[in-house]
Amino acid sequence: MTSVETDRPPLEPTARIARHPIHPMLVPFPIVCFIGALVTDIAYWRTAEIMWADMSAWLLLVGLIMGILAGIAGLIDFLGNRLIRVQGPAWPHMIGNLIALVLAFFNNMVHARDAWTSVVPTGLILSLVTVLILPITGWLGWSLVYRHRVGVAR
Repeated sequence: MTSVETDRPPLEPTARIARHPIHPMLVPFPIVCFIGALVTDIAYWRTAEIMWADMSAWLLLVGLIMGILAGIAGLIDFLGNRLIRVQGPAWPHMIGNLIALVLAFFNNMVHARDAWTSVVPTGLILSLVTVLILPITGWLGWSLVYRHRVGVAR
């Protein structure tokens, strides 16, 4: 670590439990749920087995709830420390994740319809677009932690 990195003020998250940031603890849940919803949407599309459409709806709902909780923790960190907001990846990370949550919300509404019309084609497309956003926002979040040292203990 260079002296420049050690001389920087800490980019500590505001939302934390026992000095552990909450946002990264919650983020894996919506990621897994949204990827799972895409997988179960594909399974329903290929088999027309209603169980897969039901599973997609539940995965979207749980992913949305956990994503909102992760988003609240991330927003608290974002608003609570000006030094985090000025980091290059912070804004695109937040906006990208917000877009993914909005898409998941509408996808959940679509999945509330009759099974075939809830998945093919609209639900499947929304699931795919949501999942395609996740690697981008994940890379931006990774950059905040590993390049900009947000939430990293000294």
